[in-house]
Parts: sequence; structure tokens; C-alpha cells
Amino acid sequence: MIYDIAIIGAGSMGLSAGYYLSKAGKTVALIDSNDPPHTEGSHHGETRIIRHAYGEGSAYVPLALRSQELWNDLNQTFNQDVFHQTGVLNIGPENSVFLHNVIQSARQYNLQTEILSAEQINNRWPGYHLPNHLMGVYEINSGVLMSENALQTYRELATALGATIYTNTCIHRLDVTNQRITIQSSSNTIKAKQLIITAGKGTNQILSLLGYQLPLFPIRKTFSWFSAAESIYHSDIFPAWSFDNGNETYYGFPSIDKAGIKVGRHDGGQPVKADETLKTFGTYLEDEQDVSQFVHRYMSPELQHRQGKVCTYTNTPDGDFIIDRLPNYQHVLVACGFSGHGFKFSSGVGELLSQLAIRGKTSLDISHFSLDRFE
Repeated sequence: MIYDIAIIGAGSMGLSAGYYLSKAGKTVALIDSNDPPHTEGSHHGETRIIRHAYGEGSAYVPLALRSQELWNDLNQTFNQDVFHQTGVLNIGPENSVFLHNVIQSARQYNLQTEILSAEQINNRWPGYHLPNHLMGVYEINSGVLMSENALQTYRELATALGATIYTNTCIHRLDVTNQRITIQSSSNTIKAKQLIITAGKGTNQILSLLGYQLPLFPIRKTFSWFSAAESIYHSDIFPAWSFDNGNETYYGFPSIDKAGIKVGRHDGGQPVKADETLKTFGTYLEDEQDVSQFVHRYMSPELQHRQGKVCTYTNTPDGDFIIDRLPNYQHVLVACGFSGHGFKFSSGVGELLSQLAIRGKTSLDISHFSLDRFE
């Protein structure tokens, strides 16, 4: 069989693209070195935040809004537990570049936000204890995505529509001609007309088979859960949040299903190789220390660390995504370098990749994510 499209990397972006391509009637092969959803990539840990008024720049807002529409459709059409509208509170000092971008993008796209002082935040949500030099921008229509539920849903929908998934499959050879993609593993030879590479931290391992490399830097990251009073921190009454004071960045989630609040540090981390097994949580002192110090300072000293996990960011030099055709390989698409803030967009990115594969163009402007910015 010759597939219409082969996708290497069946994680967040790959499974989403596989679903939208299968929905469009294309034959799809999804190939992954693990068995998604799993713990070796960037999607596990139960939850991810989706924000619309975007501190990383207004170029992301149309994709965030389209992604939200697609998440809502997944929630409603298939009755899936994928999105919780908790609202998101963005916190920082008045001179924060991040908050400035949030406010500007909200104004540009007429997004529903509130600008709040630290006192107003502390009064509305007693789970915060913010000092007066901080402020917040609250966005009511955003919230929390259940990341592993989303991947499992995309996998089930794609396979129900005829997609084939090859799990625990390591690729040894990749041949690309003008007419054909041939993917060779130890157990399979998979042929396709087009190729999409969404392999996360393993992207450069795959690209090396074509003699190509991208400026990607995998980073080991951690996140933690803390025991918390449900009467204060439950997702019905407490928002998800981000924090950026110019020197350090954190993010967090309310308690969902009595799991406790979840907190992670966005900046920092330890460089890892693509094929390196991630060191377990607690290997480094800062794994627990950083988030504990943060919640005790800005939330409550009574919050007790419950457990922690590790994941991977695959960063680009500028923190922006790569979504483009591979130079000299016009029927090879690559989507990578999501730099720790990509999951919220995976529904939209999957749709965009399907559009590029089928029509050669997208419904949204993705020039901000092109490869030529690194030339």
C-alpha cells in the first residue's frame, strides 16, 4: 500500500494532523517510537493551559482562537473531557513585556479581559497572596486542556477513519524522491506520497537521515502537584495562571478532579539529547525547590508538595514554532520547536498541516513560523 501521507511522530501535532487528514479522506500512516499517549514527550501530565491574549506575541492569536474552536468542537461533537473553561490569569509587574503583549493582543483582537491590581486578585481569589507591585490580566474564555485525553481522542478518531498507527517503531532509513517517500524500520517498510515530521525532540534524528538539521534544543523540564484546599483552589472557582516578572516564568492550574494544584517553571531546565532517558524528578534540587518557593511566596505557605514529573521542551533560538516545508523537499512538511507553549495549538496546527498537505496553502498566515528566519 502507498499512503497519501505518512506522519513521523504521533504526539500532539501528529495525531491531530492524522485525524484531520483522515477526516478529509486521505490514507494516513502514523509512526511513533513509543505508544502515544506516553511519558517521553511533551504532552503528558494531564493538563495544559490555553490562552488567547498571547504574551508571546499577537502573531499567535488567530491560531489560538482557531484552536479553541476546534477544541470546543471536540468537546461538544464527541462528548469528550478535553477543555475546562477556568479562565486564565496572567500575572506580572506593570512594566512586564509579557503583560504588555497580552493587553495589546487583547485590544487588537477584541478579546474579553480584565486588568486587575494585586489587591483585587487577592480579594477575588484568596488562594493568591500577591504583593502590591504585581498586577494581572484575566481572560475569562480561556482555560485548561486535558492533554492526554485529547491525544487519546485524536488517536481513536483517526484510526476509526482508517488511519494506521505504527507504534514502538524506530526508523533506520528514509528515502525521498520526487514521487515517493520510503520509510524503513526494523519491522516495516512504509511508502507514502507525502511526509509530515512532527517528532518533537527526535526531529533532528529523523532529519539527519536526509542530511538535514534544524536549530532545536531539547530541554528537560519538570512540574509538580501540591495538596490544596478544594474550597479555595478547585477549578470551578480558581483560574489557571501564568507568571512572568522578567526574571523567571511560572505557570499553574487549579485543582481538577481533586488532583491538587499543578505548578511548573517555564524558563530554565537542563539540556538533553534526543535519545537520552530523562532523569527522574528530584534528580536536581531545583526540581522541587523552585516551585515550592514560588507557591509559598505568592500563594500559601501551607501548600504541600505531593508529586512531580518530568517532560521535554524542544526549543528554537527565538522560542517561536517551525511549521514549513523542508527546503529541497517540497513534499516533506516539518512542524517542531514548540518551545514549551505549543500544546494549546495542536488542534489548529494539525488542521494547518492537513491543509498544507492537501491544498498547499493554509487558512491562516503562518509566515511567522517559516524556516527562512534562521538563514
